[in-house]
This record gives sequence, structure tokens and C-alpha cells, in this order.
Amino acid sequence: MKIAIITDQHFGARKNSKLFHDYFLKFYNDVFFPTLEEEGITTIIDMGDTFDSRKGIDFSALSWAKNNYYDKLKDYTIHTVVGNHTAYYKNTNEINAVDLLLREYKNVKVYSEATEIKLGDLGVLLVPWICPENEERTLKSLKKSKSKVVMGHLELQGFKVNEYVVMDHGFDYSPFKKFERVYSGHFHTRSSQEKIYYLGNPYEIYWNDCEDTRGFHIFDTETLEHNPVNNPYRLFYKIFYEDNNYQTFDTREYENKIVKLIVRKKSDTKKFEKFIDKLYNSNVAELKIVENFEFNGWYDKEDSESLESEDTMSILNRYIEEADVNLDKSVLKKMLNEIYQEACELI
Repeated sequence: MKIAIITDQHFGARKNSKLFHDYFLKFYNDVFFPTLEEEGITTIIDMGDTFDSRKGIDFSALSWAKNNYYDKLKDYTIHTVVGNHTAYYKNTNEINAVDLLLREYKNVKVYSEATEIKLGDLGVLLVPWICPENEERTLKSLKKSKSKVVMGHLELQGFKVNEYVVMDHGFDYSPFKKFERVYSGHFHTRSSQEKIYYLGNPYEIYWNDCEDTRGFHIFDTETLEHNPVNNPYRLFYKIFYEDNNYQTFDTREYENKIVKLIVRKKSDTKKFEKFIDKLYNSNVAELKIVENFEFNGWYDKEDSESLESEDTMSILNRYIEEADVNLDKSVLKKMLNEIYQEACELI
């Protein structure tokens, strides 16, 4: 039996941005739905954070999700675990968006507690977001479970949050070592250690997703193997300007894209301005220009290149690491990450 595993879809992301939802829809219509049909897949595992904001839902975003996703999957069985973005409170999963908003869909089953299910002949333990209210019960479920596989929304120590950051706090993964496979959402980048796999989300949402492979996975319940189905579409692009010839530079792929222009060399201001004009005329959705100053020798060339490509959270985490403070830096990073994510929901 083959099933689809998808996670961290974040419907309503970036304040229900039409740009982002149009980009999401291209993935679903061109990649996700056709693959399900081609592979004869009728069961989907949603490993959490189906909606973006835990505090509320824009009616337009809910309508978009129903019309473009759930209505098209009425003949499929969807198992959905609660993630931290879909749980209203931080200390309990009891009130959550997927349970409240999707009750009309009888084919969507929502799990706010660790629950064992059968996928064909395979036993799978579904584990939603682990919070103070359910932690003890979740640990008991993990200990007594006879399932071979866990699928959930986990924040485990030692795994990559993105290309630049490794989680140095969170849940100890030792209770999961008994299982043959562990699959998780939550972190949007793909990574693995031993038998634990973070599968990553389907598409780019933030700058730290740029140039990081996205998509969903097909899981075989007999072989316990998973294979990626990659999303060929991108939204974020970086351009490195080094006196580029504006006349020959092809800007067509940047239409309706979010572009960061990183200036490394600018000898002729007028030619640079024409380059900028050409980008704007290609109808970029957003253009950010980053001037690469020398910092009076504070950074060498390698450091400078790293700064150019780092995202906001990576820079902030590095600042905390280098700060001389008598505080738990892992706690500071977690607080800062939560503040940053909440700020992103407002733009």
C-alpha cells in the first residue's frame, strides 16, 4: 500500500497572501493531485501545521483551503495530526483549528492525542505536538506501542531547523529509537539521523527556504521506504550583482517572484539603475536590494558571503551565540524564534 505524506502546508501563510496561495496552488494542481492519481494513492498523512496561524483563521484562507484542497480530496482518507500552529494554546492541543474548521469533511480524521492506526497491515503511531498537558500520556503511548512506525509533529533535539540552524533544545529522541521509522513535520527542511526523518514542507514560505528542496513523499507500507516527489517551483530568488550587463540579463523567470539583489560590485551607477528598472519591468512581486559593504575589515570574504545568504533567524541566532551573557542561550533562541514567527504572521 502506498500513501502520501505531506506536512506543514500552512494554509493562510503570510497573512493570507494571494501571491503565496497562487504559488501553493501551482504545486497542488501540477504536482500533488496528479501524483496521487498516477500512483493510485487514496490515503494521505498530514503531519501537522495545516493552517498557519494558531490564533485565528482568515475566512478567505479557509475558503481557499476548502475549495482548492479539501473539496478535491473528498474521496481520499486524510489522517491529520495537530501541530503547534494549529493548537490554539501553547500548553494543550485540546482546542485546535483542524478539528474545529474541518468537521464537515467526514474523510478527515484529526488526532490531538497519540493514537495508533492501521495503514494496510502496518501499525503506525500518530503523535501530535507534544506539549505540557499531553507529554506524560505521549511518553506512555510511545513506551507501550507495538507499531513499527511513528508519524508526527515533533521538536527533537539535534535536528536541522534550516540550512544554518540546528535545534539545541526540544524533546529528547531516545523514546523513539525503538521504532523502525520515525517521520516528522515541524522543521521545514529535510534532514535525518539514524531512523528519524524530517520530511520538510511542500514549498517556500520564508527566505530561509530559498534554494532548499521542497515537496511531499510517497511511503510504502510494506517496504517502509519513502520517496520524495519534489516541487519544481520556486518563489524566492537571489541575484548576485557584479556589474551585470542589464541588456543581456534575462529577467523573465522573476515575474511574480520575491527577489533579493545582493550587490557585490557596482562600478557604474547608471547601469545599475537600468538593471533595477529591468527587474521592476519584469513584474517582480517584491525586490530587496542588499548592498555588500566591507565593514572596514570586520569580516573576511568568506564571512561576508555567509552574511549575504543568511536569513534573519540565522543572523539573530548567531548574534546570541556570540553574545557574552549569563543566560541560557537555547531559551533565548526559542523565545526569539517564536517572536519572529508571530511577526511574520503580521506581514
